[in-house]
Amino acid sequence: MKGIEDVKLGKSGFSRRTVLIHAGVITTAAAVASLTPGVATAATGKATASEPADPPTSANGWPLVEQANHVSTVWTRPVPGTGLDFDVRIGDAETILLHVIRRFHYEVEQLHGAGLAGWQTIGSVNRKRPESNLASGTAVRIRPGAAAEGSFFPLQEIVLRDILADCEGTVRWGGDDSQVDESLFYLDRGPDDPQIRRLAARLRKGEVTPGLGAGSAVNVMARSRQERAGRLAAEQRKS
Repeated sequence: MKGIEDVKLGKSGFSRRTVLIHAGVITTAAAVASLTPGVATAATGKATASEPADPPTSANGWPLVEQANHVSTVWTRPVPGTGLDFDVRIGDAETILLHVIRRFHYEVEQLHGAGLAGWQTIGSVNRKRPESNLASGTAVRIRPGAAAEGSFFPLQEIVLRDILADCEGTVRWGGDDSQVDESLFYLDRGPDDPQIRRLAARLRKGEVTPGLGAGSAVNVMARSRQERAGRLAAEQRKS
């Protein structure tokens, strides 16, 4: 004898058990869809969630970092040959900014004590200006108190221009910005720019090759170097 659950319902041809099973499947599918981003529900046919928003970035397009030295991409790193350290985004940004700092220390002016300032929280800088790049760990202040225009002697600026040219346009100096900040040096390319990776690879190779890398003898007065530095300076002043 058939149980109540197997009694046919009218002319539909479906038993009560079949109806209950199908109802349970539909309910479960709807519940799963409601918890899965981008999955359409059976009832509406619409996605239940949109794509996640892009993370906030500094002016140069690198993601902001909330804190250093704790589940972070920004860590305190020593600057070889200087006795100093600073907070910087590890990886390619670290390699490039370390090169700038070390050449500055060896060839422009020796740095002491509070001569460097790296990463800062976004709340401590103006997020609409290049100084916001400090908050992504992709900038550094060298001689933080010397931000005003005219902080360098002419020969010092010649060397500084050579350092920038050595970085192949990936690093910008705040002295070339419309709102001058001569203490600020920052990456001027985004994280996906292949030039960042190429330069960092070249600099890393130079550091382990005798006669290359920061601290090697460089004739910044050589005509070819001055012409290269001059072209880059003209480009950056226009941008």
